[in-house]
Amino acid sequence: MGRFDREMGILLRGAVEVYSPEELEARLQRATTSGRPLRVKLGADPSAPDIHLGHAVVLRKLRQFQDLGHEVLFIIGDFTGRIGDPSGRSETRRQLSEEEVQANARTYEEQVYRILDRERTRVLFNSSWLGPLNFYQVVELCAKYTVARMLERDEFEARFREGRPISVHEFLYPLAQAYDSIATHTDVELGGTDQTFNFLLTRDVMREYGLEPQVVLTMPLLEGLDGVQKMSKSLGNYIGIFEPPDQMYGKLMSVPDHLLARYFELCTDVPLDEVRRLSADMAAGTLNPRDVKMRLAREVVGIYHGKAAAEEAETQFVRVFQKRDIPAEVPEKAIPRAEAPEGRVWIPRLLVLAGLVSSSSEGKRLVEQGGVRLNGLQLNDAHAQLEVPEGTVLQVGWRRFARIHWS
Repeated sequence: MGRFDREMGILLRGAVEVYSPEELEARLQRATTSGRPLRVKLGADPSAPDIHLGHAVVLRKLRQFQDLGHEVLFIIGDFTGRIGDPSGRSETRRQLSEEEVQANARTYEEQVYRILDRERTRVLFNSSWLGPLNFYQVVELCAKYTVARMLERDEFEARFREGRPISVHEFLYPLAQAYDSIATHTDVELGGTDQTFNFLLTRDVMREYGLEPQVVLTMPLLEGLDGVQKMSKSLGNYIGIFEPPDQMYGKLMSVPDHLLARYFELCTDVPLDEVRRLSADMAAGTLNPRDVKMRLAREVVGIYHGKAAAEEAETQFVRVFQKRDIPAEVPEKAIPRAEAPEGRVWIPRLLVLAGLVSSSSEGKRLVEQGGVRLNGLQLNDAHAQLEVPEGTVLQVGWRRFARIHWS
């Protein structure tokens, strides 16, 4: 296998679309010939500052470009964040305040170096080129694209058809994003599939400015622990890359079986041939999915916390979860007897009182998912009122415990 075949194999792993593979290979060859690394861009509006494995899918792809010698432009949308990206929105997105943008931007900048190589990363703020544009230049930018083309966007088309508002400033968002690539002369842009419209618009607008259009590489949106919705902190189905090793390991053990191959491909460096063998063995019934999940958890925890931490997390998981052990030290929680009329209590409510969840709805969801135990016995009925004897150990997942005392 030649050098560029090997590089393309690395860069296309897990990718959904590339516009186009031929252009990407040509850019890689040109970079080698000229000695000028590619400028590979990722834009991030600072609206959700806690990075999880879903965000890491694209960040890890950026790191692969860096490991091949290229430069990453990590563009924090402190200007576009004030507009609000309409991608995936059925209504106008709330505009962030300047204070929110700046606070989130600092958090992003601190977090990305857990994955990216600091020496090959340029962190840029798009207010530095979008802010100085005068009104004539904004009009000139708007003239590069038509309203008819803009309304081809699924979100806009649906809202227009149903008579729901579309603010003019929402049309400006993808144009401003395109200008980021124009200002930085981007060679390659990465992002999730939800950004495809913006990326292809950028290619068109770059041509209008007489520039070679950027190559676009889109990555899938990683499903969260519920196995359906994309990973999101607001949905509670996420795994944060800064979570302690034991919590990260425990969450990875709850990845649905049908997503294991996808997590291996997008979240680890395990060779794809090996991933396919693992999948085939599970399908044939010769390999227990639990063992595959343990391998996945070791790999991912090792990436973010190191091999030793991954091994320790696995040891603790086996001791607490598989052997049903309860830690020697369990936090004591005093609950008013009035919360259990007639000696019974609704478990989601008890989870809140014990400080194990933030809301009854979260507690109900965890019970329905089989994530709550009383004295080691799994609960399944989220509506039941149960007797909870003095000293009962309440358990959420395998890492959160409380010993109940009635006061």
